[in-house]
Amino acid sequence: MTMQQWLDKYGESHQNKTNKLIHWICVPTIFFSVLGLLWSIPHGFLMDLFPFMGNFSNFATIFILACSIFYLRLSIPIFLGMIGIAIVFLSICNWIYMSPNLSLWVVSLTTFVVAWIGQFIGHKIEGEKPSFIDDLKFLLIGPAWLLSFVLTSLGIKY
Repeated sequence: MTMQQWLDKYGESHQNKTNKLIHWICVPTIFFSVLGLLWSIPHGFLMDLFPFMGNFSNFATIFILACSIFYLRLSIPIFLGMIGIAIVFLSICNWIYMSPNLSLWVVSLTTFVVAWIGQFIGHKIEGEKPSFIDDLKFLLIGPAWLLSFVLTSLGIKY
């Protein structure tokens, strides 16, 4: 499928204004929390393998690299936008990770649970099941779907 076909299919179950608003809050939150949870997996051996990457030698960074291949195959503007978002989220993860007063895995797990509750409330309001029930790739399309609106508003074709 093309990027537009993925986005159109995803959009079919995201027509309700309230559900869309919930997605604007919860999808980025889930994306961030997944990165935080992946970062929280012990990764000392990765730091030994890639010392030049410092704290960024972790499973979250590996996940972003893998996802980037998916986005790059579909759309260069979406790929670039998702890399930019990932850099911001990974930087926030690093800040929390380095904070003596915060626990990255606690922050991430809490936001993950709350955001998914929000997502399911949104889909209950919509009256449609979440797209990922049909295809797990829609978990990657959700953030790209939101980004497509930003790119369109900036006049950037994806």
